[in-house]
Amino acid sequence: MLYSLGGPISISGLNNIILQEALIHKKDHRYLLILFIALAFTSCSSIVSALYGFKKINPMDETEIIKFSKKFNIPASDSYELDTAFIKYLFSIDTSGILIKNHYQPLQALYYDNNGALKSFHVNCYTGGFPNLNWEQNGAFKTFLPGQQAPLDSVVPLELHLKYLISLSTSEKIIPEKYDYIVVVHWSRFMGRQSKRLIRIVQENAKLSTSKKIRIIYANNDNLMLRARSLSK
Repeated sequence: MLYSLGGPISISGLNNIILQEALIHKKDHRYLLILFIALAFTSCSSIVSALYGFKKINPMDETEIIKFSKKFNIPASDSYELDTAFIKYLFSIDTSGILIKNHYQPLQALYYDNNGALKSFHVNCYTGGFPNLNWEQNGAFKTFLPGQQAPLDSVVPLELHLKYLISLSTSEKIIPEKYDYIVVVHWSRFMGRQSKRLIRIVQENAKLSTSKKIRIIYANNDNLMLRARSLSK
């Protein structure tokens, strides 16, 4: 739950505002990016942002991504950067932002099977919770695969998703056919401990499977969000 001067605002409520404005300004993707950044990241007061552990959005070079990957307990071989072109791709297929709204959220965990199909989808705007996002509501992560949270779609299949991952010097090549499931986690420094908590939850959940080969890929999106802000100007 987020709070403004006017009272409590849920994270899902903020996204409803985005969608309402999207219907009015559906042909202006730059306006949607302004809404996304303003509401999803900075709509709450600085005090509440601090309570959630949010940080200022800053550019991240490879050295910094590797540094924060280590701090957030991300294996160096599984650390990648999400290409800033990803946001342009999303709006190229849906300028209204309605169909792709879940895919431009800052925190996501996407579970793909060995056919590259999305089988479980978890997004920050569905979590609720204060002062931490509640990823585990309704026992979602008590089993592997995790229970369903965000609606499944075919907007970003695995093959396409991997094309927008930039390898770091420490990254190990991804060979999808070697695994039963590939999990792609979108995280950032600016989401602070909320990123760290999602990463931990995904890692602990993967341990519940003893018969499946799972690889977790971590895609840092700080630069993408900074790019989104520049596009909105």
